[in-house]
Amino acid sequence: MKTFQDFDLPKSLQKAIDELGFVNPTPIQEKSFSVILSGRDMMGIAQTGTGKTFAYLLPILKQWKFQDNESPRVLILVPTRELVVQVVEEVEKLTKYLSVRSLGIFGGVNINTQRKNLADGVDILVGTPGRVMDLSLDGVLRFDNLQKLVIDEFDEILNLGFRVQLTSILSMMKSKRQNIMFSATMTEDVDDVLDEFFEFPEEVSLAPSGTPLEQIQQKLYHIPNFLTKINLIKHILSTDETTDRVLIFVNNKKLVDVAFELLNEDFPDQFGVIHSNKTQNYRLSTMANFQNSKLRGIITTDVMARGLDISDISHVINLQFADSPEKYMHRIGRTGRADKEGIAISFVAPYEEEQHLAAETLMNKEIEVFEMPENIEVSEKRLEFEKDKRRFKSIGKKINTDERGAAFHEKKDKNKKVNLGGPGKTKPRKTAPRNRAVEAKKAAKRKKK
Repeated sequence: MKTFQDFDLPKSLQKAIDELGFVNPTPIQEKSFSVILSGRDMMGIAQTGTGKTFAYLLPILKQWKFQDNESPRVLILVPTRELVVQVVEEVEKLTKYLSVRSLGIFGGVNINTQRKNLADGVDILVGTPGRVMDLSLDGVLRFDNLQKLVIDEFDEILNLGFRVQLTSILSMMKSKRQNIMFSATMTEDVDDVLDEFFEFPEEVSLAPSGTPLEQIQQKLYHIPNFLTKINLIKHILSTDETTDRVLIFVNNKKLVDVAFELLNEDFPDQFGVIHSNKTQNYRLSTMANFQNSKLRGIITTDVMARGLDISDISHVINLQFADSPEKYMHRIGRTGRADKEGIAISFVAPYEEEQHLAAETLMNKEIEVFEMPENIEVSEKRLEFEKDKRRFKSIGKKINTDERGAAFHEKKDKNKKVNLGGPGKTKPRKTAPRNRAVEAKKAAKRKKK
């Protein structure tokens, strides 16, 4: 097995890695290293939690030489504010004994402070596409000295609607640079941007898209509605002592708040909330409290499903099933990291069955189904968003017509009747009333002839 010593890193970089306690590179770090060192463009396909950040930082820093420039030599684009903060922290850890100035920029904070920080000079800039575009259009951020562009979580950047900002940034750059891109999935959008802006990047693939991490045990419960799901999650949290570091995923901000209020009744001050309506300081504080085990869990939207490095998550619970199979993969990938085992539990209502089957198709694997415990109260009440979802399609199931009642067959036979145009019960067609004056004129003309 390779060690970081085999990478022949500079002493200052190796010393930082040794102090962090890292010995062996992950597979994606090992596979990417020589490709990035060669200077070729690279497209890395790897699941979340595989060490992608170090995979691009290590070869970049191995070649690092001091240059007296004010504008960035490396730009790293990531989809979320939390990920900006995390990547900057990783850069700072690795450059502890190197002369490297790093800076993170993102929306939701004072842009003037970021203008000043950029003016002071930066070597490695980490940012979200929106804020990077804003500052570059202002003329504060220039790409004259840019040598390497890293796009991390490529598919998620496009999924969050940043394609216009991304393409605008790319159009401002000179073509002479190395492009390093990482994505968990290869979508059509990713392919389109690759074809338009990049020339034949070498693909480094760790695992096929949709391959579940082997150390994650996946469980599924069929639950009729949201409030019954709340009853079941309360039961699991009360009876399973191993649920000590939990991520609970809900599909939208409003329902995150609903779930928090209901869980807080039984588990006061044990859970935090993260979604885009929360301030940046609140979100970072909540993450820090969770990381430091001051919170038992976080209830969140898919903003927490990508890239963030929170260690030792014991359980991922999908209170609502992800609305795409790729999002399901990213969610469950938050547990079972660094060779540790994890558990992913999903609650599936009848109207979520289609998403559940799509995830199984992507993984080419069935999720084990468990029976709901008998002592769980089944709520008759449906929330507003569920009321228009009571009717749902039977997906992938053939309906046995023999089991249907006589009334159904009678109606079915009746519907087979064909209208041949006979009198039957058809009402006579109404004709427009005749105009007597017009008819009289026509009769007079005929008489003259």
